[in-house]
Amino acid sequence: MAKVDKLRYSERALVHKSAVARRLFAVMEAKKSNLCVSLDVQTTAELLDLVDKLGPYVCMFKTHVDVVTDYSYAATVEPLVALAKKHNFLIFEDRKFADIGSTVKAQYTAGVYKIAQWSDLTNAHSVPGPGVIDGLRAGAATVDADRGLLLLAEMSSKGSLATGEYTAATLAMAQANADFVFGFISQSRLGTDDDDFLVLTPGVGLDDKGDGLGQQYRTVDDAVATGSDVLIVGRGILGKGRDPVAESVRYQTAGWKAYEARVAA
Repeated sequence: MAKVDKLRYSERALVHKSAVARRLFAVMEAKKSNLCVSLDVQTTAELLDLVDKLGPYVCMFKTHVDVVTDYSYAATVEPLVALAKKHNFLIFEDRKFADIGSTVKAQYTAGVYKIAQWSDLTNAHSVPGPGVIDGLRAGAATVDADRGLLLLAEMSSKGSLATGEYTAATLAMAQANADFVFGFISQSRLGTDDDDFLVLTPGVGLDDKGDGLGQQYRTVDDAVATGSDVLIVGRGILGKGRDPVAESVRYQTAGWKAYEARVAA
């Protein structure tokens, strides 16, 4: 078998352990997109407007619904889910869970956000140990839909402590739960040639080098060549003075070109 990063997404979909990963691969191939737009906006109207405009160009949107000032399940989530069906994309609530199992289960399933009911995937820090995965898995089992989890293995911020032994321990936790933990927030591919963990990479930019607050940007070509499967882009698309639609097309095109070059090499 070829190395995972040399296989097409459609080939990986045939054997992947995670139902969410298989669905994501299918979306990516159908739309020729490995772009995830990070929607750090503070009103429901802006969120839904951007999702409808950019939906045709992405495989996924990353949300932070806890910063939406007028959030409600009926007004924010239900239209978002309808747009996901309309435009064929996955929803990733970037919650970064980091607590004991019973607590994260409640945070995932209850409260005003009810994340497990609508977000196809979420993520967690591995600092609490395997219990954080157990709690989120238990929460996912309460809904009638496939759900997946990403672990934060590496981060794009300067001085991040997610390196070395931490990253190795995070990989081991994922390997023990590969049907639910299907990938990482990471700067490069992790695991053996037999592991197929998706790599979702933030801090990717076609123009910017940094933001003055610790964020460090990498080029699209570099990120994909070192194993990234999904490029997470926020300010490169939504930054002041940018045309979000034009920039989404630009990143979609660049990301897919880099992916085709990787699998052809």
